[in-house]
Amino acid sequence: MNDQAAPGATSNVHEFSVSEISFAVKRTVEDAFERVRIRGEISGYRGPHSSGHAYFSLKDDKARIDAVIWRGTFSKLAFKPEEGLEVVATGKLTTWPGSSKYQIVIDNIEPAGAGALMALLEERRKKLAAEGLFDDARKQLLPYLPKVIGVVTSPTGAVIRDIMHRINDRYPLQVIVWPVRVQGETSAAEVAAAINGFNAFDGSGGLAKPDVLIVARGGGSLEDLWSFNEEIVVRAAANSDIPLVSAVGHETDWTLIDHVADVRAPTPTGAAEIAVPVRADLEASTAQLAARLGNAIGRLGDRKREGLRAAARGLPAPDALLAMPRQNLDAAEYRLGQGLKANVAAKRSEVAVASGRLSPNRLAALRDRDRGRLEMSARDLPRALLRIAERRREKLKLASAGLTIDAADRRRQLGSERLGLLTARLDRAMAHELAEARKRRDESWRLLKSLSYEAVLERGFALVRGADGQAIKRAGAVRKGQALSIEFAGREFVDAVAGGKTERSGTAKKPATPPKQGNLF
Repeated sequence: MNDQAAPGATSNVHEFSVSEISFAVKRTVEDAFERVRIRGEISGYRGPHSSGHAYFSLKDDKARIDAVIWRGTFSKLAFKPEEGLEVVATGKLTTWPGSSKYQIVIDNIEPAGAGALMALLEERRKKLAAEGLFDDARKQLLPYLPKVIGVVTSPTGAVIRDIMHRINDRYPLQVIVWPVRVQGETSAAEVAAAINGFNAFDGSGGLAKPDVLIVARGGGSLEDLWSFNEEIVVRAAANSDIPLVSAVGHETDWTLIDHVADVRAPTPTGAAEIAVPVRADLEASTAQLAARLGNAIGRLGDRKREGLRAAARGLPAPDALLAMPRQNLDAAEYRLGQGLKANVAAKRSEVAVASGRLSPNRLAALRDRDRGRLEMSARDLPRALLRIAERRREKLKLASAGLTIDAADRRRQLGSERLGLLTARLDRAMAHELAEARKRRDESWRLLKSLSYEAVLERGFALVRGADGQAIKRAGAVRKGQALSIEFAGREFVDAVAGGKTERSGTAKKPATPPKQGNLF
């Protein structure tokens, strides 16, 4: 009977459509679990979808629940989900009617305790170290005297005041502050943008590019300092062309930017001390070095001066150095005088010998000889020409004997032309030789006249001869009453008696005995 009543009983149950039951379940779940915190391990995370949403699962050792992070929420998360990370997700439960599954829509996500954060930090450190970002070979040296320092930190905290105070005390210079949030969702992006922005400076905007960067923050918990462990900040610091000093937290706090920075400072104040030297120390060191340099130069001058004095003492006296050259000069002076006298005597002998060869009698003999040769050549030249022409003619006859009449005529004609050319050349040569001979004769004649005593008479002198026709050269050789003959220019003669009367004999009168030409030299 119960079996028969069962179908009637089910007819009283309310009937739902699929959509109605799905949305009813959705409302029930959302109302019952409006906001929950679920702890579990991230599984199946492959990064954001192309739409910007993130889909993955949370699991423990007994169950699994789907999770979704919408695009607007994902960009604001301080911690991004990573595969295998144990997290605490905050959000609300809902269902997806399309597949009858329930899921959690996450609003916030954070590591499940400090242990999870440390595990994530260690995993990230190993990953970046494997890429070589922490290698010492990448690190740059800090400039000794920077001109501009860039500081990336919060503009309102005590950190920037400590840095400015320490720089002004040690070595005042220009400081450029790039204000950023050092904690929170956007902190990592702002710090990375500040580092990249300083490196992009080119000086065109009125701000000089910093020589050193300081990235600083005060102390805090691991969660407070987490922005400086983000990969975007670490990579920006590694790619910085400007030497970077990290000063995040206290001396015991370590972040990933400390590993990649060129220098790690224990505190922000320590970063300022590392970046700039103490001006007073520099001035004192400079003064000390200047004093040492002055002393060294003085000692060097003293040593050089002593060495110069020692070398001067080793040198001989100036008189001793000049004694031998002075003696050589005196000997040379004496030899020069003797040599000049000997040279003058030798030249005078040569002139006497040459004057003997150039006597009027010798020149007259040379002139007569050349004239005789010239006249002989003039007499013999026509006969020689006739003999040459006759020999040429005989050769032409012998050469034309074996030829025909026409060939003989041509041969004779060529021979006649050649004979005429040779005759003309002979005439020119003879004329040239005669002209040269006349020229030499005229030159000899002019030389003879210039050396003759008659040229001396033309200048106003007179030639005195005795009765024997010999020239009287000195007055002491004249005896009283001696007959003298005085010849003037133009061959004018005057007879006189020494100490007696003088008679003019005219232009044509000559001495009884024609005198021979004397030697004026």
